[in-house]
Amino acid sequence: MSTLNSLKLIAAAKPLAFSPVLHRRNKLIVKLDEQKEMAQAQEEGRSYAPTKVKRVQNSETGEVRDVTMPKRVKSWSWTAENGKTCIAVRYGSKVLELVKGKTAVEVGSNKELVAVLTTLRKAVEAGELDAQIEAVGAAMRRGFKR
Repeated sequence: MSTLNSLKLIAAAKPLAFSPVLHRRNKLIVKLDEQKEMAQAQEEGRSYAPTKVKRVQNSETGEVRDVTMPKRVKSWSWTAENGKTCIAVRYGSKVLELVKGKTAVEVGSNKELVAVLTTLRKAVEAGELDAQIEAVGAAMRRGFKR
């Protein structure tokens, strides 16, 4: 019993489902992590090729099997006219308005891109972009209700 006494034991239950706010945050965090991995790979001079598993059915035999395929990931960053790198945060196909009237972050160079993506991830984790994510998500959902 002395081993268990060294742990902090609590009475807690695992929630059955995430709240919609946490779900949206987690979706954006996953995408930010992908962008960060892509930026790190570009900085190190290697290629970034994430994969996904897709179920494919053979039309002749009807056999269903899992196939690992490359996943298409588009970069959120670009080089502006002044030669500096900029990045826009996307939620789905829409660009988030980070603050009123501002949709991109000027990074400076590709080397600073990883640090900016880390900062953006921390902002999402802290809930600083929840209102913007909700606004874009609501606009996307309205598009499906025609």
